[in-house]
Amino acid sequence: MIGVSILGCTGSIGSQTLEVIGKYPDRLRVVCLAAHKDFSKMAALIQRWRPELVAMVETSAAQRLRPLVTAPVLLGEEGIEAAATHPTAQIVVVAMPTSRVLKATLRALQAGKRVALATKEVMVTGGCLVKEQLTRSGSLIPIDSEHSALFQCLLGENSDGVERLILTASGGPFWSKPLKELEFATVEQALAHPTWKMGPKVTIDSATLMNKGLEILEAQGLFGIPADRIDVLIHPQSIVHSLVEFRDGSVKAQLSVPDMRLPIQYALLYPQRLPSLIRRLNLSEVGSLTFYEPDPYKFPSLALARHAATLGGTMPTVLNAANEVAVAQFLSGRIRFLEIVKIVEATMNRHQPEKDLTLEKIEHYDHWARRIANEEAGKRYS
Repeated sequence: MIGVSILGCTGSIGSQTLEVIGKYPDRLRVVCLAAHKDFSKMAALIQRWRPELVAMVETSAAQRLRPLVTAPVLLGEEGIEAAATHPTAQIVVVAMPTSRVLKATLRALQAGKRVALATKEVMVTGGCLVKEQLTRSGSLIPIDSEHSALFQCLLGENSDGVERLILTASGGPFWSKPLKELEFATVEQALAHPTWKMGPKVTIDSATLMNKGLEILEAQGLFGIPADRIDVLIHPQSIVHSLVEFRDGSVKAQLSVPDMRLPIQYALLYPQRLPSLIRRLNLSEVGSLTFYEPDPYKFPSLALARHAATLGGTMPTVLNAANEVAVAQFLSGRIRFLEIVKIVEATMNRHQPEKDLTLEKIEHYDHWARRIANEEAGKRYS
């Protein structure tokens, strides 16, 4: 039995992880559950899975849970780190959509765990720290469908033979819309993703294509390929999840129906491949697979991410934190859709990146960027 700790158990990835564990109760068991503040969902999960430890970021949610369970209920970042390092957890699923789980990820690796990483912000902000830790202890398998695909395509390959990585993007709800229509795009329209079922923040990132910008930075950190050799193609069918082009002209790709339970199961049961919950891919039913270059004027987020990759240091942290603030401002109705990326750019323009990353520097500039991004957002609705 493999013990699994899930950081972000009440979200979309966490819920699908529990579905996979439920399919293989003879191989996988829940050890720890951690979430931000969803008391009612967490209470139901505790009753169903009987974890050994529970962690909640929000104090009031934790206090309400304590009378209902026999397992310890811990608070805040210390609770998340305790879940990440629990002795009976061999695998830690990191699925909280924020860079603030970077420290917990590092602690899990230090404790020798396998990290199944769904939070791209961890590699965006602290990829060099994660890679350094991986040279000493722990292991990591990405859960993002694109990076899982790259991981699978690169298995057994010599990195010297890689020409470029190609990330595919569904394009979200707006890729075929004219730019002028995006000026007045509503929250409801931006959340209407045509393919994937995801949380609101990631869905908005898909609509701006910032998710692909973050994935460029993540892929650079995971696979050691510089950002100028990582391309993005819009692929509306979401069947080809990523591709690797080699120096000899060969191209490898990973294909499947769009269902996050497949990369989740791959990360949990690796290196075994067992029957999954997803339906099988039938290419004759799909009919055709199409690919398009993203419009740089409609999706300036890609250029911003490449700029952050070029500058390095603390700039990716600033990009990520400013984007989290801007997305939250849009979801609350305070700014317009196109202002999301403008706020990120304005925040980056006010930052001089520092090198030689440490956790302290990352945390400092994460807080700094959130404050500046809120200032920039305030200029647009004051």
